[in-house]
Amino acid sequence: MPSGKSATPAVEIEVDDRTVRVSNPDRVYFPASGATKLDLVEYYLSVGPGIVNALEERPCMLHRFPKGLAGEKVHQKRLPPGAPPWVETVELFFPRWKRTADELCVTELAQVIWAVQMSTVEFHPWNSRRADTEKPDEWRIDLDPGPASDWAQVRRVAHVAHEVLDELGATGFPKTSGGRGMHVYVRISPDHGFADVRRAALAFAREVERRAPEDVTTAWWRKDRDPGALFVDYNQNARDHTIAAAYSVRGVPEARVSAPIGWDEVDDAEPDDFTIFTVPARFAEIGDLHASIDEHVFDLAPLLEWADRDESEGAEPPAEPD
Repeated sequence: MPSGKSATPAVEIEVDDRTVRVSNPDRVYFPASGATKLDLVEYYLSVGPGIVNALEERPCMLHRFPKGLAGEKVHQKRLPPGAPPWVETVELFFPRWKRTADELCVTELAQVIWAVQMSTVEFHPWNSRRADTEKPDEWRIDLDPGPASDWAQVRRVAHVAHEVLDELGATGFPKTSGGRGMHVYVRISPDHGFADVRRAALAFAREVERRAPEDVTTAWWRKDRDPGALFVDYNQNARDHTIAAAYSVRGVPEARVSAPIGWDEVDDAEPDDFTIFTVPARFAEIGDLHASIDEHVFDLAPLLEWADRDESEGAEPPAEPD
């Protein structure tokens, strides 16, 4: 007889009118806490409307950990093989490689849970949707702290960004990154290509830098940045650049979540407050803080005017994306 511990039987998860079979449910994904694959599934079920709202109709790259965080991390653009027929995709062309890939395109929660069954921990959607993947409808403000930055600095810059957004008449929806930074999303009309959205994002970043020069940099090259400065990373609006979705778990030992927060929470919230263990109860109590984002669409025209002004005064246009 073969020796050794037998595998834990798969479990079947009912998600609306779908059934998702989850294999190896007891596999430990987060060794520091002992959280398992099934714990990850249950987390995503608990925030279902929020994660679907964040991913809906967007091409989505998957960060997979087939053996949990202790094993290899896989950045996957193509849909993993073996998907049931109800898992939807969108075909994208990648000029650098001169080939296409069918990426996951979430339209319902069961597709998220299937991706978790396929060892996905993090979901990284595009800022455009399937109807026209070349026209973003989401402007992303990434507050990326430098090596010597701290969370207090992230908070200060978030308030400056909020001030500029208010003056523009734009509604920003903040969230923790799940790492050391913060993101703010703004819904925009899908009237511009990626290049214009990046130009607008850089013009915004420069205005934040003008107001907080002691905290902020927009320097493109890392070697040119003060390690204590926070980079307002406008390049996250480039084509095929993605960041973790709202409600996405991050592949870090604490099992942190990229969690929507209110502007009134910025001064009190800490990144470690939001994990797969704490966010479900929060979501049950307050719901999805990004639920109304589609109701607040901002026209980029004022920011493109700022970009024209900056460039006419000698500022460099955005460098080519990496």
